[in-house]
Amino acid sequence: MQLLTRLPSRVLTPRGWGLVFAGVTALLLAQVLGRRDLLYVGVLLVCLPLLSVLMLRLIKPRFIVEREFAPQTIETSFTTTVTLTVASSGPVSGSVVMQEVLPSRFGETPEFRFPSRHPTRGASRYQYHLRSSGRGVFDVGPVTAAFTDPFGLGTSRHSLGDADRLLVTPAPLDLPNSQLTGARGADGFAATRRNANPSDDDVMTREYRPGDPMRRVHWAATARHNELMVRQEESVTTPEATLILDQRQARYSSGLLGAFGADREEDGTSLLSSPGFEWAVVAAMSITAHLLERNYALRFVDETGAPALRSSVSAPWPEDEEHAGQTGIHNVAEGLAALELFPDPSRRAPSRRRAGRRTAPAQLTARGAPFGDPIMDKLAAYKNRGPLLALLGAITASEARELAAAAEYGSASFAILIADRPQDLHQVMEILRASGWHAVAVSPTADLTATWTFFDSHGGASASTAKTTVVSSTRGGRP
Repeated sequence: MQLLTRLPSRVLTPRGWGLVFAGVTALLLAQVLGRRDLLYVGVLLVCLPLLSVLMLRLIKPRFIVEREFAPQTIETSFTTTVTLTVASSGPVSGSVVMQEVLPSRFGETPEFRFPSRHPTRGASRYQYHLRSSGRGVFDVGPVTAAFTDPFGLGTSRHSLGDADRLLVTPAPLDLPNSQLTGARGADGFAATRRNANPSDDDVMTREYRPGDPMRRVHWAATARHNELMVRQEESVTTPEATLILDQRQARYSSGLLGAFGADREEDGTSLLSSPGFEWAVVAAMSITAHLLERNYALRFVDETGAPALRSSVSAPWPEDEEHAGQTGIHNVAEGLAALELFPDPSRRAPSRRRAGRRTAPAQLTARGAPFGDPIMDKLAAYKNRGPLLALLGAITASEARELAAAAEYGSASFAILIADRPQDLHQVMEILRASGWHAVAVSPTADLTATWTFFDSHGGASASTAKTTVVSSTRGGRP
């Protein structure tokens, strides 16, 4: 009996193998003894398991599988509840053991029996929980089940239903208020002397709105326009900011990781990334949430000036670079879920097994030069419209010189450089500092909150004691 259980069970059950061995034995005895009745019995015993296997291959079970996530999109280290509903559209003999196919990062696959103990209207419902410590887009499902014939001789494994996509976004960290946020009124908007909607007739007046004080009525303009007009001494505008995210593998990889590439899971669900880039992604998500919750309008671009989320397969609007409000936070979070490093052309691209997923167009075409004319022209068009923030890898000195000129385009310019060895970036930091950038270099193990508040500190002592690896910094303006 133990020998039967060790035989392959993908086609026949132990009972089926037992009949096969009994049939072969009967055929041998029929040949030796010359008994025709044993021949008939041997043929019957061998054919029964074969007919069972053939029947299972031809008659496939019909099931309706529905899967719901609550919530549909989760942040890293949070949990979603998966509700699986399985219903059969045909007769099912006996109990069937089913399994949910999951990426290896989620651990053991849940196993359950169909039908459940208390089915509802012929449908069985099951629940389990999923939690991921890393961002990404994961295929959950399909359900697999092993079916047997009524005699329990053959077995066949089938996939039921389709896979559903679970989106895991980076969780933003709470950042304290700092000089990057700037001054705003109680409603979260910034006041400026610039007229938001100038007219050709009178750039300092506008139509009366309920609640405007009568002392601001401009009587001459009222007579000219034949309607009540008031003086517009200042307008309220939305503060703006620009965020640059360096996405090049060559600037985040070093040592063994850079030589051999990032490890990938066997199911192909991992992203081309590195610890430094993961730090930058969390920082980008945290800065985005921090600014948009304070009514900023955010421009989010990469080192070439293209929309930062263009190459992400999870971005709902990959070509959008301007974001605002809660919708903007949601769009950036989904885009960052599957954002990967742009492969280094000098290295062999790692194998990518992503069945059923579209390939990002930006990954198939050559990108523009980093910190070239396109991004400089774009930054110049929004000169002095708000702070400029850059999340960079270990850029070279020549790239620092090209980026240095962008400091004058922001009302204040801040750069965070992420490198495995921040102490090697002395020259790069000096170039940026001399051009007016507020700059700090950190390792992937640095504390993001301490790095953020470092720009408000007077000196490096407070930042270093907060577990932030600081190579060089500046609070001064342009020389």
